[in-house]
Amino acid sequence: MSGGRFITFEGGEGAGKSTQARRLRERLEAAGYRVELTREPGGSPGAEEIRSLLVSGEAERWSAEAEALLLYAARSDHLDRVIRPALSRGDWVVCDRFADSTRAYQGAAGGTSPALVRALEHEVVGATRPHLTLVVDLPPDAGMARVGGRGEAQTRFESRDLEFHQRLRQAFLEIAEAEPERCVVIDGARDADAVAEAVWAAVKARLDP
Repeated sequence: MSGGRFITFEGGEGAGKSTQARRLRERLEAAGYRVELTREPGGSPGAEEIRSLLVSGEAERWSAEAEALLLYAARSDHLDRVIRPALSRGDWVVCDRFADSTRAYQGAAGGTSPALVRALEHEVVGATRPHLTLVVDLPPDAGMARVGGRGEAQTRFESRDLEFHQRLRQAFLEIAEAEPERCVVIDGARDADAVAEAVWAAVKARLDP
């Protein structure tokens, strides 16, 4: 394949997405590709400012609908300033979270109107959709245990109750089931090396780097 490719990592808290995104970037670069590693919320200067509003403070600081609107303001800037320019250069983009996280967190788990989430995605994301989405799946209790073991302050999203995180997991699995041509579910309970090999196998099978 020629041209840029857009890969996203999705999943609940503590699933290991950030680690796997970094490892995939390293593997692609070793294979000779130019890679833009980025994240959401954030990824561009303006979007990082919005991120600070989203991840800090009390769990109920924002309603799910307000979160969705803030996330899409950040995503618009991120797409315009980072993702689309990288893809137009022919680079590969590896992104830790993207639109599926809004569907899951603010939509299915948070209760925001699905129509609003779909409308925002249609207007902001448009045709810039991932070629491959890797859903790193982990039971919420295991994920939260990992988060607690980091010794860091919890974000607003990590501090939600277990029921929220269970809804979140189910939402990601339902997205993957509904869009199998785009999504691959990766077992995040295995050690990081085994997960990295599963990620690479999925990338090779779907995108043939």
